[in-house]
Amino acid sequence: MEAVIFVGIPGSGKTTFFRDRFFESHVRISKDLLRTRHREQVFLKACLSTQQRFVIDNTNVLAEERCRYIPQARAAKFRVVGYVFDTVLKDALRRNAQRQGTAVIPATGVVSKYRQLQIPELSEGFDELFSVFIDGESRFVVLPWSVNTPLS
Repeated sequence: MEAVIFVGIPGSGKTTFFRDRFFESHVRISKDLLRTRHREQVFLKACLSTQQRFVIDNTNVLAEERCRYIPQARAAKFRVVGYVFDTVLKDALRRNAQRQGTAVIPATGVVSKYRQLQIPELSEGFDELFSVFIDGESRFVVLPWSVNTPLS
């Protein structure tokens, strides 16, 4: 079974990428959707106990945030895959501004997450990492992760 952890600032394309790549195969676990850590953990435990593939669709910019999920997934014998969303801050701010209603994150929040971003490492418990960026034609490009992979 597979646990997918997204890592990226608001406006980097995480939820759209989920819809494009994982909607039909994985359960989406998102604090934006579930509203509380308790509900999030209930969904996570349900996926782990039923061997259901899932995606953690949160910013997860800090290693300590990713640590909420990785050890549990590994203990349940899940393969843990990370997708790091590489985006230029101005592009994320532009995409965020195009959102509607409560989906809009204050610009200071986007900038704060950008500054907090800790680059993930395999040693955190990932089996594999990928870099994701949006090309000039608004398509997602996924590349194997490398320690030399630059983040914008």
